Amino acid sequence: MWFLRRMLRIPWTSKKTNERVLNEASKRRSLVRTIRKRQATFLGHVMRRGKLEHLVTTGKFEGKRSRGRQREKIMDGLATWLGPRKVSDILAAVKDRDLWRDMIANAY
Repeated sequence: MWFLRRMLRIPWTSKKTNERVLNEASKRRSLVRTIRKRQATFLGHVMRRGKLEHLVTTGKFEGKRSRGRQREKIMDGLATWLGPRKVSDILAAVKDRDLWRDMIANAY
């Protein structure tokens, strides 16, 4: 953002939001999209292996829950990113590698 403001000669004292600066530069934020895509690719790899990582990712292991607000699970985050899908649908799609790649490529 700092670099875009310098290129567009927008002073740091001006009250322009980052979204307005991005619109003026006709750019979009791509870091979050890249992170989610890599998470989804890694999740497909882990789920097809079916070892300890599979159990941890799906949350099917014994033990006490920690106090306080529960952390967001990887599966829940990817379910919202891949569209209105259930976690069980995602787990079924992971088994088919071509279907999983299409889901990741067409995610918004």
